[in-house]
Amino acid sequence: MARVNLLIADDVGLGKTIEAGLVIQELLVRHRARSVMIVCPATLQVKWQMEMQEKFGLEFRIVDTDYVKTLRRERGIHANPWTSFPRLISSMDWIKSGEGLRLLKDILPPHVTYPRKFDILVVDEAHNVAPAAATRYALESQRTRLIRTLAPHFSHRLFLSATPHNGYQESFTSLLELLDDQRFARTVMPDERQLHRVMVRRMKSDIVDADGQPVFPVRRLQCLEIAYSDEERDIHRLLREFTATRAHSVKGTRYEFGTDFVHMLLKKRLFSSPMAFAITLAKHRETLLRGRPRIATALDDRILRKAIVRSEEEYSDEEKAEEAQLEAVEVATEMAVALGETERAMLDRLTEWAEKHKNRVDAKAKAILHWLDTYLKPDGKWNDKRVVLFTEYRATHVWLHQIFTANGYGGDRLAILHGSMRPDEREAVKAAFQANPDVAPVRILLATDAASEGIDLQNHCNYLIHVEIPWNPNVMEQRNGRIDRHGQRQKEVFIWHPVSQGFDPRKISGHRRLGEIEGDHEYLMRAVLKVDTIREDLGSVGPVIAKQIEEAMLGRRTGLDTGAAEANAAKARRFVAAERKLQERIARLHEKLVEAKRDFHLDPENVHRAVEIALELAEKPPLKSVSLSDVPNGKAFEVPVLPGSWGRATVGLEHPHTGVRRPITFDHEVAKGRDDVVLVHLEHKLVQMSLRLLREEIWKLDDVKLLHRVTVRAVPDEELDRPAVAIWSRLVVTGGGHHRLHEELTLSGGELEHKSFRRIAQVGKLEALVEKAEPVSCGDDLFAILKDRFERNEEAIRAAVEARSRERLKYLENTLNRRKESEIGDLMAVLDDLAKTIGKELADSGPQFVQLTLWPEEERNQLKRDIEALKARLARIPEEKKSEAAAVESRYADPTARTFPVAVVFLVPRSSTGKVRPT
Repeated sequence: MARVNLLIADDVGLGKTIEAGLVIQELLVRHRARSVMIVCPATLQVKWQMEMQEKFGLEFRIVDTDYVKTLRRERGIHANPWTSFPRLISSMDWIKSGEGLRLLKDILPPHVTYPRKFDILVVDEAHNVAPAAATRYALESQRTRLIRTLAPHFSHRLFLSATPHNGYQESFTSLLELLDDQRFARTVMPDERQLHRVMVRRMKSDIVDADGQPVFPVRRLQCLEIAYSDEERDIHRLLREFTATRAHSVKGTRYEFGTDFVHMLLKKRLFSSPMAFAITLAKHRETLLRGRPRIATALDDRILRKAIVRSEEEYSDEEKAEEAQLEAVEVATEMAVALGETERAMLDRLTEWAEKHKNRVDAKAKAILHWLDTYLKPDGKWNDKRVVLFTEYRATHVWLHQIFTANGYGGDRLAILHGSMRPDEREAVKAAFQANPDVAPVRILLATDAASEGIDLQNHCNYLIHVEIPWNPNVMEQRNGRIDRHGQRQKEVFIWHPVSQGFDPRKISGHRRLGEIEGDHEYLMRAVLKVDTIREDLGSVGPVIAKQIEEAMLGRRTGLDTGAAEANAAKARRFVAAERKLQERIARLHEKLVEAKRDFHLDPENVHRAVEIALELAEKPPLKSVSLSDVPNGKAFEVPVLPGSWGRATVGLEHPHTGVRRPITFDHEVAKGRDDVVLVHLEHKLVQMSLRLLREEIWKLDDVKLLHRVTVRAVPDEELDRPAVAIWSRLVVTGGGHHRLHEELTLSGGELEHKSFRRIAQVGKLEALVEKAEPVSCGDDLFAILKDRFERNEEAIRAAVEARSRERLKYLENTLNRRKESEIGDLMAVLDDLAKTIGKELADSGPQFVQLTLWPEEERNQLKRDIEALKARLARIPEEKKSEAAAVESRYADPTARTFPVAVVFLVPRSSTGKVRPT
């Protein structure tokens, strides 16, 4: 592809971050990119920064308010963070408005340029930037508009999402358009062939090892039985009666939408905890009693809908989420009908109960405490097991924290995570929870949803409890993915869900009455079981389940029917189908990896030797072999404390929890599954620092260099009867604007006589000689003779090197020309297909406007904007074809080869070692 646009839609916990890192690294190595911007949820910024540094040796800087302040102190008030460093990470919520967006617009060109101004854009959790589902039509959010502004100015785009399709055509197609607006257009269903070229999707259940065994653990769904008291049953029943009465009074009016929102929120928060319920009920009551509600106008309706949309957005900080929810409750309540006497009495009873119980232990908290006793302290003593408890609301988080502390589950055994914590605080908690239980005493992690996205908690934990069952299946799957992910060391993970006492998932009766606490729990657990069976289609079936849960909790539905949604998902599956039969492909890729390691001599011993030599040349203390349990001798090494840039290259050796400096290993097998040793791989800063020093030494002037690019090797007599020389050279082919089109190592050489040089034109023969050659101890006399012969024939040897480069260029010119024509042809075909599909969509769009008068105004306006955008996109295509073709032609114009001799290998017959004489 001329540009790399990929939608990486692998299952939760399958390693999308690492996949994106591999693509980024490949583009950087091939000199097809220099600048990278990663846009992700705020809670994932540090994770991205650490993963890119540890796995790929790439330094990224996080752009936020603090970064801007520091930058201005160092570079002046006009410094722009978006041009301050080639690799940046930022939160989508920080960029979408305010200073972040203003500074971004300052450096974006007014129109798309060829080539693009920036290179690689990565959007993590990309489903968050797709238009949000509404009543009839998906609405663009601030996040959508941000990426629509940003994406056109990047050559390559990587979108990551485990749930790319939310069941809404206009939402999914808009996401695809943001990814690649030359293949896809909003509201237009994608061409399957084009979609398969940009989309990668695999499920955990399909990943197997070389023996065909599952790599990921089996997920076991468990029930956390709760013995609700009569008083708790009564309060749930009273809330149902109160909401039913209120709902009946506004049925069919414009007040219904806001009233339903408040009622759903009250019920969700009552399911969560008395404290969460009390806070929302207090805001609702306060607003209701403030004065007589006013008559709602069309403007009020728009204000309300926007407030509710804001409250339903994902926030990285629960305090902001709570503020948005309470604001929406206030706006909705202001436009509600006045309370009747009966309703006022019910509200008083609800308030009295909430205020009385908001700081007390309820039946659910007792069940959780009993679970902790059973699984973490079976004999009254802590074992090595760990558990994560997730809740949606910060109020519930605080409530449970107080209860755990009061009941002996606090101190260093309890850790908390919530969205208001600073990144360094979050990382410290994560490090403790991921550390070996022998090292870190923490056993319980109490976390909120806002803090959970993308965080890894699987090292020593395979237990998870949902404090409340999320009504949104995607949230539930995100929670489960914190322990059910790559790196889980147990064969099974266990997930507990709150249910009423006596519930048996094998005997779901369906007769328990909705509105009663037992019936509501049964319905939610039926949804959980359904979600577990349709995980591959969760993106499209999940929203349907979420909608039906809302309807059931409002008393408007009794059953759970996903038949139609699953049928639609089956149709949509051809667009988001997961790859199957991966075992053979994985085996082939593994063979290629092993072959590449062998061909390039990338074994641990060679990497170790490169670091040892570099430290010696830099006059630094050497690595010291150390012994570790279950590690062979000579495989683990202690790194001395080094100053300056060498010291910076060893950052990260300290254990993230204990801070103890760890030894290193160059062997992947040694490091696998351990956190007491650091794997130093090819992209690790220490190795990169060493390789830079070795390259620098090789290219220094002869009188100061400590390394040389010349070696002598012996070849069996039957293969070679006289000395020869082999020259390794770096061939770089550049095009217009000095774009690097191709780079490779070439081998050339020939037989070396005293007064003549005869080129070996057959590259295969020369490669065979080099492959069979072995190191030999070379005396001064022998080397002097070889040097003399080389200098006498240097002109002829250089001619052989250039001849080899010309041969390669002649071959590559045809290859590059075919590549150029292919890129232009693909672009023209893609844009022609796009023009046809947009034209057809516009021709068929007329009927959509027939029912527009029944749609909410905001959704009508969004559809009109989308239609106008399609017309504008169609009008731009002819000029875009010319510009794209010209850009490709320019990149491949006038290919020029440049040859840089890298190393000289003298080959001598083994029997003649030390006996070569001038003749």
